[in-house]
Amino acid sequence: MAFWNASLEAGYSNPIDTALKRLKTDPTAIAEKIGEVPYDFIRKRLSIAVSTGKEKLLISKGAFSQVLTICGTIRLTNESVAGIAPYIQTLEQQYTDYGSKGLRAIAICYKNIETSDISKNLETEMIFAGFILMNDPVKSGIAETINELHKLKVGLKIITGDNVNVAKSIALNIGIKKPIVMTGKALFSTSPEALGQLVKKTNIFAEVEPQQKERIILALKQNYTVAYMGDGINDVSAINAADVGISVENAVDVAREAADFVLMEKDLNVLVDGIREGRKTFANTMKYLFISTRSTFGNMCSVAAASLALPFLPMLPKQILLTNFLTDFPFLMVTTDNVDQEQLERPGKWDLKLIRRYMVIFGIHSSVFDLITFLTLYYLLKVKESGFQTGWFIESVLSELLIVFIIRTHKNFFRSKPGRDLFILSITALVLTIGLPYFPFAADIGLTPLPMLNLGTILLVVTAYIITADLLKVWFFRTYHTA
Repeated sequence: MAFWNASLEAGYSNPIDTALKRLKTDPTAIAEKIGEVPYDFIRKRLSIAVSTGKEKLLISKGAFSQVLTICGTIRLTNESVAGIAPYIQTLEQQYTDYGSKGLRAIAICYKNIETSDISKNLETEMIFAGFILMNDPVKSGIAETINELHKLKVGLKIITGDNVNVAKSIALNIGIKKPIVMTGKALFSTSPEALGQLVKKTNIFAEVEPQQKERIILALKQNYTVAYMGDGINDVSAINAADVGISVENAVDVAREAADFVLMEKDLNVLVDGIREGRKTFANTMKYLFISTRSTFGNMCSVAAASLALPFLPMLPKQILLTNFLTDFPFLMVTTDNVDQEQLERPGKWDLKLIRRYMVIFGIHSSVFDLITFLTLYYLLKVKESGFQTGWFIESVLSELLIVFIIRTHKNFFRSKPGRDLFILSITALVLTIGLPYFPFAADIGLTPLPMLNLGTILLVVTAYIITADLLKVWFFRTYHTA
């Protein structure tokens, strides 16, 4: 009967019916479909009317509690039929025992009919035939995957229409100790305010309806960033409600279309890899923003101040363009830079106030050392126009190249290993910058060879800048960075 019901139904394909279609049955037992009452999430059962040539049957399968409500009798092991009332307690205990073992129990009932006018009104006084037991084993390695997610500060909650015992069994198998469970029935009587607090400590939501899944997701979003993964029609509203909707390649079409991401591999470790890669991308993006805002704000203030005080341009336009080229080219490699493990362990947060505060503090710090360079070159070393521009050009480029290694980590720079490409390009640009004044074409870009005293002084200022910037950076992120 389960085979006929699954094989002849015209609704959406689902894993349960796919499994039932593989049942081995009597090849001589042939049934012709004469009607159908489709599955819905209120009745939680599917009825198929068939003709075997000898009789007409209405066969229903679905959730045990919903099937039980339409049964008046039960077929016993000796093929006799008796009133179901004395057996209800035994059936409920069987159902509970199956669920505790992680088995999904699908209830089957039937009755003989005369009419071919099939509707849900016929689903009464049916004969309880028994259970079809299904085992949906936990994927190997899933406990390890969940442990990796926990290391990334990602919590896991199970939202399912399955009965509470099956959900509990699965939770225990995947490593959730002492799971706290909430049922769909309890959810109906829970206020939105109370649910917002209950979802924080609840591990499993069982026997829930599709619209309740969406309600749970919305409650979770009050306190968390939520990703929801599902593959069925009943998951679509929750997928849409989540911050990130995830589905799988073999999901129903509407679930795949609703999802932001579709997993092409049958391995949940791709979620772990995706989260790590996302956090790495976010961290590297923030590095670029910090570097750009610091240099733009600091240089703007420095050049504006120097232009007011000097009788000549502090740096020629072509030198400014060359500065941008020498510093921005290595910056392209920030996308491939290594990210500290501490930054991968928890999600980053977009904080405009943090960026603004950083821009002001480090921009002022940069301007202070530009001013020191300006005073040293003009008043202490008493250099002329070309020598001043060359000295400031070298100081500006070196400070921007080296600040990358300071800003790329929240720790002291020597405790974090930079990416290979970023390191190579930065060192190349650094050597090229120091050597440019000594190239034959240096005069064409307004640069002049510096005496060793001048060059040594510039390098000393840059060294002091890097040391103080590193100390300031550690203090800044300890004080203001909360993510």
